[in-house]
Amino acid sequence: MVNPNELERKVLEALKTVIDPEIGISIVDLGLIREITADKDGNVHIKMTLTTPGCPLMNLLLLSAEEAAKSVEGVKSVKVELVF
Repeated sequence: MVNPNELERKVLEALKTVIDPEIGISIVDLGLIREITADKDGNVHIKMTLTTPGCPLMNLLLLSAEEAAKSVEGVKSVKVELVF
């Protein structure tokens, strides 16, 4: 079992390493991360948006966010949901 609040904080820190290659700023600093929730079993749900609805780097950013979150100790699964 993990502390969900601590896990959410660690995932947020990991997401700060994901840089939008077109802008050169992290997806956290750009305000693209809308919500992070975690449960005691290590399941993480991230709601994020994009800089534009037709962002050509959408798949790269979503995959990078998922990989960053999965790199956090205690994370068992990650779902990244695109919201607008």
